[in-house]
Amino acid sequence: MTSTLVHPGSDQAIASVDAIRAQFPALARREGDAQAAYFDGPGGTQVPKSVAEAMSYYLLHHNANTHWAYPTSVETDALLLQARETLADFLGATAGEIAFGANMTTLLFHLARAIGRGLHPGDEIIVTELDHHANVAPWQALAKERGVVLKWLPLDLTTYRHEVGALERLLSPRTKVVAIGAASNILGTVSDVAAMTQLARAAGALTVVDAVHYAPHALVDAQAIGADFVLCSAYKFYGPHVGVVYGRAEATASLDIPRLEPAPDWVPECLETGTQNHEGIVGAAAAVEFLASISGNVAASRRERLAQVMHGLHARGEALFAQLWHGLSEIRGVTLFGPPPGSARTPTLSFHVHGHASESVARALAPRGVYLSHGDFYATTVARRLGFAQEGLVRAGCACYTTADEVQRLVDGVRDLVQGR
Repeated sequence: MTSTLVHPGSDQAIASVDAIRAQFPALARREGDAQAAYFDGPGGTQVPKSVAEAMSYYLLHHNANTHWAYPTSVETDALLLQARETLADFLGATAGEIAFGANMTTLLFHLARAIGRGLHPGDEIIVTELDHHANVAPWQALAKERGVVLKWLPLDLTTYRHEVGALERLLSPRTKVVAIGAASNILGTVSDVAAMTQLARAAGALTVVDAVHYAPHALVDAQAIGADFVLCSAYKFYGPHVGVVYGRAEATASLDIPRLEPAPDWVPECLETGTQNHEGIVGAAAAVEFLASISGNVAASRRERLAQVMHGLHARGEALFAQLWHGLSEIRGVTLFGPPPGSARTPTLSFHVHGHASESVARALAPRGVYLSHGDFYATTVARRLGFAQEGLVRAGCACYTTADEVQRLVDGVRDLVQGR
């Protein structure tokens, strides 16, 4: 998604990997003689100490519900506003366009329900074969409940990207929603969502972008993307289990959002159902502050520091991914899926080891301190298209704390498994 990547600065302008790792207590975990290497980041990263401390401090000193006149409630209101401002910097938005929820999936079901109230039988929604099903299932439910037509943007298995020109062919005067992912959590593919949202807007459709897998690896720019809604999850970028949604103010205000009668009816709080996870929201803001702190340019704005950090981490991730790709590709019987190094992608790789179920590979490497995910990762359509709907794949993702030595341990572990050692 080159049109929305922001990569100023250099790798040398950010903290060293060792300095970053020192902030993560989880990295001290051991499996026998081996230090734990967490390659499960695409499913949820580890948390720096500063994030846990921010959440704990809120609970111990400010814990209250919102919009009341006593001090801890006023303090909670201020902290939640501060969190909106912080996440707005993270997403390239304004504080009045940021809302929170239990997770991206729950937020998207809620959002889809609101959008669905304005749809009619025969209206069309476009989803993609490349997406996590959190951006598929809510629209499938509308198709069943309201008689809308679901169209699928197909996956090209030779490029691991959307078929060229397919979106233009699918768009029609009846298209009301285009639901797309910025990056694939199973293949690592980064899509040009800015170009896709431009096409959707020209057709008069709302655009809903799943940026859950993209946000940890590149600077999101909601304005440049041009989408009506962009969703992500803090636990994928070193925070707690909280979902975040950018909603363009006009688009949010136009929705018939299900709500309790006395609940806030103003943007953005109208998107937040019930009492929120206040400590989690504070922790999400702390996660963004952690990322910004990796920059050495203390005089720069938070957004500028985030841009610098994302560029530096992107460069490191590319090098780690190339090492992982080339190391595994040299092992007989290992098949890799997704775009190769040097293309628009995240440092996330799914692979298959011939003769070994994905779960057995993960179990075999765990005693070596190599933690891998296995399954379809809720990208069910991709797994089905690849022929691994039942067996699943093994997935490894590089995070800000991943080292070249850890990547080599992963490669060596897979090689030993294949060779029966």
